[in-house]
Amino acid sequence: MSYEPNSKETMELIQKLVSIPSPSGNTEKVIEFVEDFFKNLGVDTCRNRKGGLIATLKGKNNTKHRMLTAHVDTLGEMVKEIKSNGRLRLDLIGGFAWNSIEGEYCEIETASGKIYTGTILMHQQSVHVYKEAKTAERNQQNIEVRIDEKVTNADEVRALGIEVGDFVSFDPRVQITESGYIKSRHLDDKASVAILMKTIEYIVKNQIKLPYTTHFLISNNEEIGYGGNSNITPETVEYLAVDMGAMGDGQSTDEYTVSICVKDASGPYNMKLRKHLVELAKQHQIDYQLDIYPYYGSDASAAIRSGFDIVHGLIGPGIDSSHAFERTHISSIQNTEKLVYAYLLSENITG
Repeated sequence: MSYEPNSKETMELIQKLVSIPSPSGNTEKVIEFVEDFFKNLGVDTCRNRKGGLIATLKGKNNTKHRMLTAHVDTLGEMVKEIKSNGRLRLDLIGGFAWNSIEGEYCEIETASGKIYTGTILMHQQSVHVYKEAKTAERNQQNIEVRIDEKVTNADEVRALGIEVGDFVSFDPRVQITESGYIKSRHLDDKASVAILMKTIEYIVKNQIKLPYTTHFLISNNEEIGYGGNSNITPETVEYLAVDMGAMGDGQSTDEYTVSICVKDASGPYNMKLRKHLVELAKQHQIDYQLDIYPYYGSDASAAIRSGFDIVHGLIGPGIDSSHAFERTHISSIQNTEKLVYAYLLSENITG
C-alpha cells in the first residue's frame, strides 16, 4: 500500500508534544500523552522501570523482531542554588551551551507540582548598570532565573515551595509558518516521536500487518545517554533510532530531506542496514541525505554500548540549530515518515 502521510497533522502533533514540558528526569506528563494516544488506537503498551513507553505491533514473523525508538525527553535545567538575591542558579540537563538559553522564558516545577514562571538572564544583564554586560562569560556563575514572584531573598523563594532539585523547562516558542516550517525548541526529538505516532496510527487504522513483530520505544533518558539501552527483546534483530539530523558546516543534512546517519561519535552504523535504507529511499522516491554527526550519540548507539547483539541504524528529519533555536520543514517530516513506513513494511531483515 502506498503511503502519502498527512504531514500537516504530524506538524500539529509535534506542536502539541513540544508544548508539554519534559526535561530528562521529569517526563511523566508527555509519556502519559503518548500512552493515551496508543491506547485510543488499541495498541499494546507497557512501561519500563525507567519510565519509558514501549508499544508493540505483532507481525507475521514473531521469531525475529524489529525495534524503533524516538525520545521524548528534552534538554532542561535543575535548580542548583537559591541565591541570596531571590534568584536561581541552574545546572544543565543535557548537552547545550549557556548562551542558547539567555533571555528565554521558563517554568519552575516544584516537588509538589506547583508551577512558577520566570526568565533566564545574565546577572549582569542591564547595559545601563554593568560595563561587562556584553562581554561577561555566559556560564553557570553568571546566568540565573528571575522568578515572576515578589521575592528578594532565599527565604522568600523557599516559602513558595521552590527548592534545590526542582526542574526548569524552557518555553518552546513553537510556530508553524505558512511556508511550511516548524520552529521550536525540542524538535529533538519530539518531531520523530510524532512521526512514529502518526505512522503507527496509519498502520493500525488501515489494518496493515507488518512482516515482523515490531516494538516502538518512546525513550525518556536519551539526552543524558541511556534512554534506549534496555528492554530490547532477545528476538530483536534490527534496532532503528529515529532522531534528528544535525545541520552545519560540512554537513549534508538539510531541512527538506530525511537524513540517514552513517557514523556519529560512537562510530559507524551498520553498513547493511544503511544500504537497505538507502535502497528503500531510492525505490520509493524519498529524498534523503547521507551524513556523519561528529558530536552525537543516539539510543541505538547506547544499545550497542550496552552489549546488545543487534544491527543498528539511525535516520531522522534534518534539524537546523540543534540544541538551540531549532527548525525544520514539512518536507523533511514527510520524507522521514515515508522512509519509516517503507522500512516497517520491508520484508528483508539484516540479521
